[in-house]
Amino acid sequence: MPPDPPDPDEAPREVSLADRAVFAAQFVRAPLATASVWPSSTALARAMAEAALRSARPSPVVVELGAGSGAFTGLLAHRLAGRGRQLAVEINPVLAHRLAERFAHVEVVPADVAELPALLALRGIAGADVVVSGLGWSATRPGREDALVPGVARALTDDGVLVQFAYCATSWAAPARALRAELGECFEQVETSSVVWRNLPPAVVHRASRPRR
Repeated sequence: MPPDPPDPDEAPREVSLADRAVFAAQFVRAPLATASVWPSSTALARAMAEAALRSARPSPVVVELGAGSGAFTGLLAHRLAGRGRQLAVEINPVLAHRLAERFAHVEVVPADVAELPALLALRGIAGADVVVSGLGWSATRPGREDALVPGVARALTDDGVLVQFAYCATSWAAPARALRAELGECFEQVETSSVVWRNLPPAVVHRASRPRR
């Protein structure tokens, strides 16, 4: 029998110290692929999950890009409580394996996020309702011909949502400005949250909805 879905009344577990240590070790091995030395905080995960599921349909298709240690995965699974379909795409095989062990109701996909359209098609998914991105600039490639945001917009349903966080300390940098410009070009509405100070480093959450066709 499959395991019971997560109980929505039971608080999700935070990322354990063991998983944090594994995440940090993977950063040391491949810093460009892992993008951060430490998992995102629970405060940022809550802000991401709230932005992602605020107006989602009752049983949405939720796809997480760069799931890493599962900081966002666990809270999304908690909020969904077995509803809809949740995919977590993670290219690092060590992190993907640990995600699959921890989250029985999440479809963990050990693949490159650039393959998103093919990954959805192979699973019979015409379009994702929500895409949650924990990716850094090296993976989103803002401002380049192979930028990820336009592809994500095409992979969403007409009323779909992309949620992406960004660090405040680097908001002045060219990639950050290019990312904000791409969101505006690819989506009809873009909202940015207040600063999540209880994250290291502090971050904001971009919520882009209604992809332009």
